[in-house]
Amino acid sequence: MAAPVLEARGVNKRFGAVVAAADLQVSLAAGERVSLIGSNGAGKTTFVNMITGYLKPDEGQILLDGRDITHLEPRAVTRLGVARSFQIPQLCGDLTVMDNMLVANACHDPGLSFWRPARRPAAIERAEALLERFRLQEHRSRRGVELPGGVRKLLDIAMSLSAQPKLLLLDEPTSGVAAEEKFAMMDTIVRGLEDAAMTVLFVEHDMDIVERYASRVIAFYAGRIIADGEPGPALASEDVRRYVTGELLAE
Repeated sequence: MAAPVLEARGVNKRFGAVVAAADLQVSLAAGERVSLIGSNGAGKTTFVNMITGYLKPDEGQILLDGRDITHLEPRAVTRLGVARSFQIPQLCGDLTVMDNMLVANACHDPGLSFWRPARRPAAIERAEALLERFRLQEHRSRRGVELPGGVRKLLDIAMSLSAQPKLLLLDEPTSGVAAEEKFAMMDTIVRGLEDAAMTVLFVEHDMDIVERYASRVIAFYAGRIIADGEPGPALASEDVRRYVTGELLAE
């Protein structure tokens, strides 16, 4: 049996008296689309930051394809196949959409020295393919600062795929997007990821998005996992209804 793409074994993290992660046990298989849910401060971002190397656990291990990455620095984790997009897109605002893509390519391609060689035909072809997958071709000549919020999010995700990751982490991909546009936005993201063989882990507060697009839900509360399973049963669990969605408190 193949090793899980990602595995957390007994991961603990404290910030003073605050428990941010308590004995986390998580295993993600190839191709899963998993949503992390929980109120602010529940431990979701701490978990993501430990996966990507920005935080180190106090105890426990994090493994990628069976390899211990617990103490690796973020750049080393990225090289092994973990990519991340952020709630606030990390773009070069004065560069065009195409140039942002070429910079991302140059960062992840060891055969390219920075910038001018990134404009070689093969790099341009890769960038064009990602822009097409995320329906960004019409924006290719616009500067980052000119883009609407949803387009900025899509570009940030497209740039993260330049690394050809095996694990992609998305931080609230629909935050800041108008309610009437959120499903169209997620449809575009899902279509853009269809041909990429990767596991996707996304943090999300919108339960409509979670229910429609996740194949699995992991719910956090006070640094602990209180539910882990398919969206229907996980969202219906008593702890999630009390501590995440607040349904029981409202009754």
